[in-house]
Amino acid sequence: MPKEYFKKLQDLLNTEREEDLRSYAKLTENTSASDRRALGLSWYPIAIRNTEIGRGDYLTIELERPSHQEISHQFRFGSAVVLFSNHNAREDRIEGTISNLAGNKMKISLRIDELPEWTRDGKLGVDLLFDNNSYDEMQNALKQALIGVEEGENSKLIRILTTGEKPSFQSEEKFIIPNKLNVSQQLAVNKIVSADHLAIIHGPPGTGKTTTLVHAIKSLIKHSNQKILVVAPSNTAVDLLTDKLSAAGLNVIRVGNPARVSERLLAATLEHKMADHTEMKTIKALKKQASEYKNMAHKYKRSFGRAEREQRKALFDEAHKIGREVEKTEQYIMDSLLNKAQIITATLVGANHYTVRNLKYSTVIIDEAGQALEPACWIPILKAQKVVLAGDHFQLPPTIKSTDAGKNGLYQTLLEKSVKLHPESVVLLNEQYRMHENIMGYSSQVFYENQLRAHSSIARHLIFDSDEALTFIDSAGCSFDEQLDGTSTTNPDEAAFLVKHLSAFLNDLDLNYGDSGIPSVAIVSPYKQQVQVLNSLVNDSDIPITHKDKISVNTIDSFQGQERDIVYISLTRSNKDGHIGFLSDTRRMNVAMTRAKKKLVVIGDSATLSTAKFYADFIRYAEQLNAYHSAWEFMDI
Repeated sequence: MPKEYFKKLQDLLNTEREEDLRSYAKLTENTSASDRRALGLSWYPIAIRNTEIGRGDYLTIELERPSHQEISHQFRFGSAVVLFSNHNAREDRIEGTISNLAGNKMKISLRIDELPEWTRDGKLGVDLLFDNNSYDEMQNALKQALIGVEEGENSKLIRILTTGEKPSFQSEEKFIIPNKLNVSQQLAVNKIVSADHLAIIHGPPGTGKTTTLVHAIKSLIKHSNQKILVVAPSNTAVDLLTDKLSAAGLNVIRVGNPARVSERLLAATLEHKMADHTEMKTIKALKKQASEYKNMAHKYKRSFGRAEREQRKALFDEAHKIGREVEKTEQYIMDSLLNKAQIITATLVGANHYTVRNLKYSTVIIDEAGQALEPACWIPILKAQKVVLAGDHFQLPPTIKSTDAGKNGLYQTLLEKSVKLHPESVVLLNEQYRMHENIMGYSSQVFYENQLRAHSSIARHLIFDSDEALTFIDSAGCSFDEQLDGTSTTNPDEAAFLVKHLSAFLNDLDLNYGDSGIPSVAIVSPYKQQVQVLNSLVNDSDIPITHKDKISVNTIDSFQGQERDIVYISLTRSNKDGHIGFLSDTRRMNVAMTRAKKKLVVIGDSATLSTAKFYADFIRYAEQLNAYHSAWEFMDI
């Protein structure tokens, strides 16, 4: 059965890769460098700032984008890229891999000895290539899992995750659980520590999942001196745990580049730790020597005789010999640092980076497992004796390009499957520390079987005493009609109403907060174009600039994992046919409704929304709390 399981996953992943490649090709074909730059797929123009000998004696170049720095991009550590010249884009190209990325600078490893002549003329740029590497790593992991099934390696864990074979737990209470954790968090730590193969931590919004994981990791290290791998689908999630683990005084090494830049995070990176190693002085001296040999070789002109050619070759050979010595010394430093580390942190695919590819771990912890594509999870799992899945399958799922692959099984995450297969391994964190109980209530009712409770410190906290935590504003009958805008949907009238309502509420806040500054505000919508409309309206409004600085406007997806004091949701859809499109994904709405700490304002058309049970029930919930209002009540504000 596991063989069929992995073969099906391989087929689904191939379908996803093909669709992803089609989408990439469609996006990039016949586009200019400036178009690709706007899509976040290109840095153009760029300037080469430095060259040095990199791993494997190949050339590493450091480049910078001196302009257009405000444009967001999709470049990541380990991404495949191509350096190009605008003179002749088809011929003047060199492919490489990003070995470092910080701000507006990146380092690229190129499989060449020297930069060609064309890099000295004209405008240069760097394009992001299609991410074949991640797909290759996932497919390789699925192949290795198949071999593991056949040869017995990791077979017990593989069977537990794929066939329903039951995991076992240590019955003896050996571990001291910190008193500062609540009851469900203590149960979760104990489950992680006592599990022989699998533990699952279901962490709804605001329930302290990260805090729980840090305490569990400390307990594992304290009592059995384990080496632990902590992974997550995104760099942001990896950064958060790396930061918390470093702050707890643990010896953690972050493989790859952090998305966030902080002193503590940078200090935890493998590159930073290597730079502090005593042997690095030797490496710098060797690199300098190799660079001198290469510079001497470069002085020979193209038209030279046999003697000059042999001399040039001898100089390059000597540089290569030194390069191999550098690589050997760097490997020694890496091995030394990684052996001493208690915890390695990386993304799912980064867990197979060349620096840590051969390491094995007592425990692998996959955080944000509800957002993780299953084939990617098998990369770290195959390195583990025990796996901990932590996340919430009732929040946003992984992004999948192929509808066919999704419908045939790729939408379902390993977390979701394992929760159903192994309820004995699951602990639900049921006390949350973010939301007023009225904001929490509907989410708890629909997604968590009414098991969530708000901690006493936040259960009734409000923006000010006379305010209400939850408000649903019904725009039915107001002629706030949706409009199709390209492939997205907008509702300009609803957006204008929202900004007007917020502006009036900010005036109330000024009376209550005075000079102490207003609380944080988020305005969210499921639709990108509606977000753009809202952003423009906020920017053009007469809301004071000091208040605008506290307002974030973005899609729901971009706010997963974040929180704000006040959240406004523009549901956007309003039509006679009752079509709700994107809104039918209730997990996305769970994320939206649980970002708010003290005040949640939801604006939508009940006539359109009530065709779906989720929204009809939410409106009834608001009515029960006297939180239902018609938009007509606010038309004069």
